[in-house]
Amino acid sequence: MPRWRLALGLGLCLLASTGLWALWQYVENWQLVSHVPYYLPCPEIFNMKLQYKREKPLQPVAQSQYPQPRLVQRRPTELLTLTPWLAPIVSEGTFNPELLRHIYQPLNLSIGVTVFALGKYTQFVQHFLESAEEFFMHGYQVRYYVFTNDPAAIPRVLLGPQRLLDIIPIHGYTHWEEISMRRMETISRHIAKRAHQEVDYLFCLDVDMVFHNPWGPETLGDLVAAIHPGYFTVPRQQFPYERRHISTAFVAENEGDFYYGGAVFGGRVANMYEFTSGCHMAILADKANGVMAAWQEESHLNRRLITHKPSKVLSPEYLWDDQKPLPPSLKLIRFSTLVKNNNRLRN
Repeated sequence: MPRWRLALGLGLCLLASTGLWALWQYVENWQLVSHVPYYLPCPEIFNMKLQYKREKPLQPVAQSQYPQPRLVQRRPTELLTLTPWLAPIVSEGTFNPELLRHIYQPLNLSIGVTVFALGKYTQFVQHFLESAEEFFMHGYQVRYYVFTNDPAAIPRVLLGPQRLLDIIPIHGYTHWEEISMRRMETISRHIAKRAHQEVDYLFCLDVDMVFHNPWGPETLGDLVAAIHPGYFTVPRQQFPYERRHISTAFVAENEGDFYYGGAVFGGRVANMYEFTSGCHMAILADKANGVMAAWQEESHLNRRLITHKPSKVLSPEYLWDDQKPLPPSLKLIRFSTLVKNNNRLRN
C-alpha cells in the first residue's frame, strides 16, 4: 500500500476518534435543565400526577397577570416581582388564583398556623381566628396552634369543615423580650413533637393582626418570608440589622437583600424545623455571651435568611402596618397589624 494512503487512513482515524471523544465529553457533562414559570409557588408539584375533574374550563389568562422581571432602573416605591436569586416576590397581579386552586386543591394539603397569645394578647385571638376563617386558605385543611399561658381565656370560635383549633399551654414570661426570644424554641419543639405528623406546611404569625383579603396557596413554598412594611422603600444601609460583631445575628454593611418582618414566616414543616432550630441555637449562643440582638428573634431571623435564602418572598401586602398610609404600589392589603398601645400590652 502506498505510504500516502496509509497516512491518509491514519489521519482519518485520528480525526474520527477525536470527534467521538469530544462528543462523549459533551454528553457526559450535559445537565438537563427544566424551566418552570417563577410565579407558580412549588415547582415540585409538576412531578406529581394530578387527578381531578374540572367543573368548568379555565378562562384564558391575560399576559398582564404575569408581569415578568424587568432589568431596568426602578423607582423606590415600585415592587419587584423577582429576587436576585430568582425567587418570586408575591403580590396582587403576579399569580392567577383560579389556576392555583385547580393545581393545589387535589393535593389534599394541610396547613398549620402558630400564634402566641400570652398575657393581655389573648384579647386578639378571637378577631384573628374569625378573620382567618374568612380569608385564610379556603378549601384546605387548616390547623391553628394557639400557644398560651391562659387556656381559659381563649375564645371558642366557630370553625369551618376541616379546620381545627389546638390550644397548647406554655409558661408565661415576665418580660416581652423573653417571650420573643423563646418563640423559635417553642415552635421547633412543637414541630418535632407532633406538627411534623399533622401538617404539610406551617406559617408562624403574630396574633395581634387581622386578615382583610384572601391568603391562599400562592404563599406556599419551601421557606417563605415577608418584606417588612417599614423598610421596603429604603436602601439597605437603613435596615435595622444587628451591627455588633459580638452577636451571632451580626450583618455586615455589604450583606442583606431585604429586611423581613418577624410577624410572618413559614414553609414546609421540615424546613421550618431546621429554620426555627437554627435561629434558636443562635439565640442561645448570644444568651451565653450575655448578648441580646437589637430586635430579638427578628434580628436572628434576618441573619439566617441571608445565608438560607427564602424560596418565596411575600410583598408587604401580606404584612402591613395599619398605622401607615397605603402606598400606590400596593393594590390591596391581605394581612395587617392592629393599631394598639404596645406599652400597655407589654407591661
